[in-house]
Amino acid sequence: MSTAQFEKETDEKGAFVRQTSAFRERVTADGSSGFKAEPGRYHLYVSYACPWASRTIIYRKLKGLEDVISMTVVDPVRDDRGWKFFEDDPDPVNGFEYMLDAYLKTDPDFSDRVTVPVLWDKETNRAVNNESSEIIRMLNSEFNEWAGSPELDLYPEPLRAEIDEINERVYNSINNGVYRAGFASTQAAYEEAFIELFEALDEFDDRLAKKRFLTGERPTEADWRFFVTLIRFDAVYVGHFKCNQRRIADYDNLAGYLRDLYQQPGIRETVEMDHIKRHYYVTHPKINPTQVVPMGPLLDLESDPARSHL
Repeated sequence: MSTAQFEKETDEKGAFVRQTSAFRERVTADGSSGFKAEPGRYHLYVSYACPWASRTIIYRKLKGLEDVISMTVVDPVRDDRGWKFFEDDPDPVNGFEYMLDAYLKTDPDFSDRVTVPVLWDKETNRAVNNESSEIIRMLNSEFNEWAGSPELDLYPEPLRAEIDEINERVYNSINNGVYRAGFASTQAAYEEAFIELFEALDEFDDRLAKKRFLTGERPTEADWRFFVTLIRFDAVYVGHFKCNQRRIADYDNLAGYLRDLYQQPGIRETVEMDHIKRHYYVTHPKINPTQVVPMGPLLDLESDPARSHL
């Protein structure tokens, strides 16, 4: 019997190898992609539990797109058919019961793991994109005509090379690194991911001793991509994924940096810790077969970040 949580995404050495996203079309302001940005046309399917989906929730909030792109939150507890809709908050677009239905409506031959977020086009009645890194770029720039904060640019031209470099390091070693540790099915695969993860966290803690945010005085895409892992780290990844060398609370700079991002206007509303903890501890039976959800830890997210002097 396999010990891997996701057998199709586990290699012969027991390492977790994340699948690639299935839908990769783009929404553009001018419609040249075949999907034109328009108010009311697109719908986001998300989970507060999922860090990848949380990126898109954050961008929708920061850009002021709540009245432009509608959104539905799925149940954080998956069953054997994957992400499902709440009975008291059903899918308003197609009346789907599961996110799998949306995938199969777009591609009847789809047979991989169903993920969120999904950007859905109500006009063509199909999924446009389920890759969060691409969806946030669309939200950042393509809907500015109707955005509440069109002046906010989280991927500014002068910083793009630096942001891309940070993103690569954060994604491989931290965003996906916690999963590589948590879903590893051999000791060697786990230790490799664990060591890389904490080397990267140490590196960014040192970087943040000199800068308030990763590229300077204001948060950019790089910060929000980092934030979604940091906010889950002490509550989930330390215990559930065995990432227990240090907590974020133990870092001199990462702890205050996390509070600084959490206290940015609108961000608290995008974090649902109950969804986060129930999702991880209940829906990974190979890792937590009892499905008992821990009551702790106490998280200090509201005290002074002490970052404004940087």
